[in-house]
Amino acid sequence: MNVENVYILEDRGILFIKGQDVKEFLQNLITNDIYKVTDDNSCFASLLNPQGKFLFDFIIIKHKDGYFLDCEKKLVEDLYKQLNTYKLRSKVEILNLSNEFVVANFSYEKFITFKEAKNLAGFTFKFREDPIILDPRNIKLGGRLIINLEKLYLSLKKMNLNISDTIEYYQYSHKLGIPQKNLNKLQNKLFGIECNFQELNGIDFKKGCYVGQENTARIKLKNKLKKRLLPIELISGELSENDSIYNQKDEIGKVLINNEYPFGLIKFTDNFFDISLEFKCKNATIKIFKPDWLK
Repeated sequence: MNVENVYILEDRGILFIKGQDVKEFLQNLITNDIYKVTDDNSCFASLLNPQGKFLFDFIIIKHKDGYFLDCEKKLVEDLYKQLNTYKLRSKVEILNLSNEFVVANFSYEKFITFKEAKNLAGFTFKFREDPIILDPRNIKLGGRLIINLEKLYLSLKKMNLNISDTIEYYQYSHKLGIPQKNLNKLQNKLFGIECNFQELNGIDFKKGCYVGQENTARIKLKNKLKKRLLPIELISGELSENDSIYNQKDEIGKVLINNEYPFGLIKFTDNFFDISLEFKCKNATIKIFKPDWLK
């Protein structure tokens, strides 16, 4: 990403959660530890179903007397409803501020030019009262500014940033192997740990119970992680959702996200999976690549 570019991520939504019980409420639900989130640290987390399968992921940022949840906009209303089903008698208030707040992303190289910045994933500081975060998933994704839409353009001007096409950002994210679009296609289809959330700093195995914790811990502790969500490069043809992926006659995975930034659930420990090979789907030839941060 160019150091002078900024990407207005209009397809991100913002929830704000506050109230007397907000920490306990979130701690009992999410895969990460809410007590890590402070004025100078944000975190990545997910909400799973009771079986430990993926439902939502989001970045959590401390803001005033509560927390912002930065998530994919097409899922924000469903996340709002899901959180409210767990609310019961908890003294929390959940607000959908997606029409008032926006997310702007810029490069890691720009982030570290700020005098307040530190080279730590999740590090957070304020710029004119608005939080700037070094992406907690991977520092290469750069900085994120969460800001009221009315203040956005003046702040970008003061930061000497030029608005660029978000395609550049999402192509870069796909190349890094981090899915951010069309995550509804993943819901209930794979375990959160298969989404690489551990490597993306999204699971805390030392915290207490949360929704889906039992299966998540079992997969890790018993070394049962045999599949991974990996990015797909389309060589030719056309992908369809749920296409099986083959090495000749042997199935090594399935296409889950088939849109412009495709991902598949791959049997990465299978003898028939070799990252150097081209693979076949029903109407496509593809390659699968493994991110350098994924060991």
